[in-house]
Amino acid sequence: MAIYAWKGRNRYGDAVAGERVANSPEELTRALQREQITVSSVIPQKKGLSIPFLKKEKIKLKELCVFSRQLSVLIDAELPLIQSLNILVEQTKNKYFKKVLTRVREDVEAGSSLNQAMRKFPKAFDDLYCNLVASGEQSGSLDIMLQRLADYIEKIVKLRAQVKQAMIYPSAIVCFALLTAVFLMWKVIPIFSSIFNELGAQLPFLTLGIIKMSDFLSNYILYLFLGVIAALFLFRYFHKTQQGKWAVDRLLLRLPMFGKIMSKVAISRVTRTLGTLLSGGVSMLESLKITAFTAGNVIIEKSVMDVRKQVSEGKSLTQSFTATGRFPFMMSQMVSVGEATGTLDQMLAKLAEFYDDEVSASVATLLSALEPILLVFVGGIVGTLILSMYLPIFNLMSQIQ
Repeated sequence: MAIYAWKGRNRYGDAVAGERVANSPEELTRALQREQITVSSVIPQKKGLSIPFLKKEKIKLKELCVFSRQLSVLIDAELPLIQSLNILVEQTKNKYFKKVLTRVREDVEAGSSLNQAMRKFPKAFDDLYCNLVASGEQSGSLDIMLQRLADYIEKIVKLRAQVKQAMIYPSAIVCFALLTAVFLMWKVIPIFSSIFNELGAQLPFLTLGIIKMSDFLSNYILYLFLGVIAALFLFRYFHKTQQGKWAVDRLLLRLPMFGKIMSKVAISRVTRTLGTLLSGGVSMLESLKITAFTAGNVIIEKSVMDVRKQVSEGKSLTQSFTATGRFPFMMSQMVSVGEATGTLDQMLAKLAEFYDDEVSASVATLLSALEPILLVFVGGIVGTLILSMYLPIFNLMSQIQ
């Protein structure tokens, strides 16, 4: 199959154009004619340079959210599904997403259901997405399910942004302090060192230590840089292993200030995902399975799978959550109320909103507490380096007097 750029006019006489995958220009022309488009030209697109490990086969959550909301609106406006998909294909900027939607539309045209067509692209549409779409197709409420998916993805994006805010700010400050220290020791301190050698000044212990570190850094900076790069790659490889995931995720939950935030983020994702799936008519066991894989932390994932196992053995969801010892008491109580009143999905949604607010408050508190600590840290590093260089000058000035 090849990619063709086409131009033409729709049934209203408006000029339309786009790109599509087809076996031949004739096949593409026939497909467009079925959509009441008069084709004026079909031109094969030249293939650009393609390097496998640089191919961008990724869809951002924001793009998926916009797609879900727009498809919901088009279906609610009673446009045929194929025509709705065609509209979204033409306006999608992400090349990989455009290719995926084109294949989905072709499968739907061939008689496949939307969820079956989407399941062929797990990188774009995960189990949660496909299950809710399947539920919407079966119940005749696909537009409502897509709207719920858009709302769900929107809140996940917001939650991720809050976590990034909590992690990026202190990381950026620490990196800035370390880079400043490296620059001073690499370029500035050697100048002072040569001056002290020419003057024959007696150097304090602090100054001697800093100069020794500066000499080491100047001599081996390339090796140190390569070592840092290698360490990052090794950590990335280690984190991809099962043992590495367990070690890193366990550490994240135990960190003094970040651990509670990470735990609340995971619980928010669990409650929101489970509530969304149950409200969409997905079975309890299937919902728990999908929820486990979207928890974002292997420790929480195992706990949810333990809950699933106990539910499959006949225990209530409340008893199962309580037995793991991983989830807060308030969560178990609200789940208990939801089970008793038949409003479990609503209770889970309320829990998710509560923990979202908790994450926002915790991030604000963390950042306000970290600001003075980071300022002292940066000032301490830079101040120590500057003081170490001025101590010999003060000694020389006192000897002159």
